Amino acid sequence: MAESAHSSLLDVNNLHTYLQSGGEIVKAVDDVSFTIPRGETFCLVGESGSGKSITALSIISLLPHGIATHPKGEVWYNGDNMLTLPDEKLRHIRGSQIAMIFQEPMTSLNPVLPIGEQIIEALLLHNPDMDEAEAEERAIKALEQVQIPNAKGRFNDYPHQLSGGQRQRVMIAMALACEPELLIADEPTTALDVTVQAEILRLMRELQDTTGMSTLFITHDFGVVAQMAQQVGVMQRGKLVEVGATADVLRAPEHAYTRQLLAAVPENLVRGFKTKAPTPPRPIRERGPGGEGESSLIQTTHLKVWFPIKKGIFRRTVDHVKAVDDVSLDIPKGQIVALVGESGCGKTTLGRAIIQLEKATSGSVKMRDTELSTLSANEMRAIRSDMQIAFQDPQSSLNPRLLIETALTEPMQVHGIGSSQEERLELAGAVLERMQLKRAHLWRYPHEFSGGQRQRIGLARALVLNPAFIVCDEITSALDVSVQAEILQLLLDLRAERDLTLLFITHNIGVVEYLSDQTVVMYKGKVVERGDTAQVCGEPQHEYTQKLLAAVPRLSGFNG
Repeated sequence: MAESAHSSLLDVNNLHTYLQSGGEIVKAVDDVSFTIPRGETFCLVGESGSGKSITALSIISLLPHGIATHPKGEVWYNGDNMLTLPDEKLRHIRGSQIAMIFQEPMTSLNPVLPIGEQIIEALLLHNPDMDEAEAEERAIKALEQVQIPNAKGRFNDYPHQLSGGQRQRVMIAMALACEPELLIADEPTTALDVTVQAEILRLMRELQDTTGMSTLFITHDFGVVAQMAQQVGVMQRGKLVEVGATADVLRAPEHAYTRQLLAAVPENLVRGFKTKAPTPPRPIRERGPGGEGESSLIQTTHLKVWFPIKKGIFRRTVDHVKAVDDVSLDIPKGQIVALVGESGCGKTTLGRAIIQLEKATSGSVKMRDTELSTLSANEMRAIRSDMQIAFQDPQSSLNPRLLIETALTEPMQVHGIGSSQEERLELAGAVLERMQLKRAHLWRYPHEFSGGQRQRIGLARALVLNPAFIVCDEITSALDVSVQAEILQLLLDLRAERDLTLLFITHNIGVVEYLSDQTVVMYKGKVVERGDTAQVCGEPQHEYTQKLLAAVPRLSGFNG
């Protein structure tokens, strides 16, 4: 064992991880070395496919035998080489000494066991002397630490009864309950709201201070890196291209790829886009029954979307979930309006109600002074091509059995665009090329594309109908930072070329500041603040907006 292993908790030396795929060998991790001292955080950053998660799974030997091999390298932990330990000893280390938070909680949590029982199971497995009452108390405390509302009441809930953010918090609670020496966190805050993310990051830092826990933190958010890490490594195509103290890497990156990633962070993007706007920003005004916006494309007046809560044997309505509660807005033509707020605030419901994918309980939605809420299905179909939506998850919104050609030409055929299939194919190919894809991609299926490419296809499906208004629902939330920058620039170019109006739903404040002309902030179904983006983000008036902005991890706030 290397002498350096005595002065650190984890030493990764010349790690090679090769994967067998279709008779070929993929060098997923290629000669990677780094050290994590006790009580410190090492951040591993890079884009999808760079090898970050494979590195983490290699450390605790969780890759499948027969597919993954380690022809070279060592992973030293507390005097043991993890790559050569027998399975029995590995099982003892995993969970109790090295815990891992996985990126996708829905596939990591057992769907047939209550969340509390899953945490208790982990506690009892690694603490055989603990009784069930103490384990339950520890489990509830862990859920409270990660801010699960009414932790004791939710203790017996199943994973499907929780939101995505809540499931991620359960995974974090399960990992931290056993108080491990080393926590491997694979994108643990990606699905969380910024305020919850801030609390989770604070909790992890506090646990480090009190327990001396070390952390391997995998992320693509450089703001999180600036807050959490003492050391940072940048991965590209299986190799660690740059590693060093966080201050050195963030302030004076040496490798061209690191500089490229940092340049793509929204707060570092050049903010010259507003000169391209076809019309100057106009304030979003609250509308009353008689108000009319001079250049508004979309108008909502006292819009409500309430979902009934039914109980009892006769399923009587006892209350309502007020997802959208009395929202009145004007969205000016040719502008990008950001709609921000935390999970459950009503952002997506409002967007869906505007384009009539969700039925309003009461209130008005107008497009060019045409009242939409009273239109029949046939009447709405005539307007549908003018208002489209790009969904957050293109993987689930694109039919996996349909070629991209069908996904793009079928809507055109329904709405009478193109006089022949050949003309529609020509239009579809042109839109794909505008999305920086190839015409040949028309003859592929959705699973043959990366996440960023599928998101471009989702936008292409909306754009083939030449709409005036598009709802973009968290379309960059799952993208790498460089792909996100490309999509944002694409949206700005399309807005300028087509005079598009966009409602951009997001929780990423950096994206809001770069992209939007106006910002609307929602909280518990209501709009609490609205106005010019520079004013809302620079001088927020409402305490919720102030809290939201204060929670955003930023490179500009780095003091390391």
